[in-house]
Amino acid sequence: MPLTMNREVFITCAVTGSGGTQDRSPHVPRSPREIAESAIDAARAGAAVVHCHVRDPETGVPSRRLDYYREVTDRIRESEVDVVLNLTAGMGGDITFGSPERPLPLNEAGTDLIGAAERVEHIKQCLPEICTLDCGTMNFAEADYVMTNTPGMLQAMGRMMTALGVKPEIEAFDTGHLWYAKQLVKDGVLDAPALVQLCMGVPWGAPDDLNTFMAMVNNVPEDWNFSAFSLGRNQMGYVAASVLAGGHVRVGLEDNLWLEKGVLATNAQLVERAAGIVERMGARVIGPQEVREKLGLVKRAPAG
Repeated sequence: MPLTMNREVFITCAVTGSGGTQDRSPHVPRSPREIAESAIDAARAGAAVVHCHVRDPETGVPSRRLDYYREVTDRIRESEVDVVLNLTAGMGGDITFGSPERPLPLNEAGTDLIGAAERVEHIKQCLPEICTLDCGTMNFAEADYVMTNTPGMLQAMGRMMTALGVKPEIEAFDTGHLWYAKQLVKDGVLDAPALVQLCMGVPWGAPDDLNTFMAMVNNVPEDWNFSAFSLGRNQMGYVAASVLAGGHVRVGLEDNLWLEKGVLATNAQLVERAAGIVERMGARVIGPQEVREKLGLVKRAPAG
């Protein structure tokens, strides 16, 4: 694929994530109200898409509670700010093994493994415009933890998302994930053209060097839309890299807590910084309605 800069770029803000960042920055939102307000602030700053997880309001630990997702969804939709809603569907595939010498029984405290229908239930109830589909199994930095997404699970979840009219955002953490995503489209599980997020620098997936990044980019079908991100101090560098490679961008507190050395960021500040980079490159930051037209999304009305 020739290197062709993207001139019309949408920004996704990953608002809170499911990592253990809640005690590392006071700006990481915990409650549904805080998550929705941070998402709305990010939209005001220029994010066309907000990607949301939910957390326990007291402890900040990641949660799958349906009422939290409904509250976040309702608060965002009832606000005066227009934004494309993207909910995670990545929860519920966690396996934590025992020690290397005794991998079984599983570590129950770190294992959260549920069926496809339950993993997609909040998507069915909230009907966001986009939801994520982590397109493979991967070791993470934790010693005995595995993010588990088997081909059978991905086929089941993908068919449910397609039937609901919610566009999957394929999360490709490594080259094989992108390979399988193309198979899901070929098999009719997902519709073409697909949307893919290239997730760079997440241990132990694709490293965030530019050679690996371009190998991923070069394997995205020409009619697909892609976005990319990296973690920590490389977050803003990948704003520029993704635009230059023809893609869109993702920033936010899920991936990076810092605006600069010693200065903790808010989601809105990260979006503002990304928008400035995009515009100084000579591209235009597009809004939510243009994203809907580009991706074929259906905007949902506020509840009742």
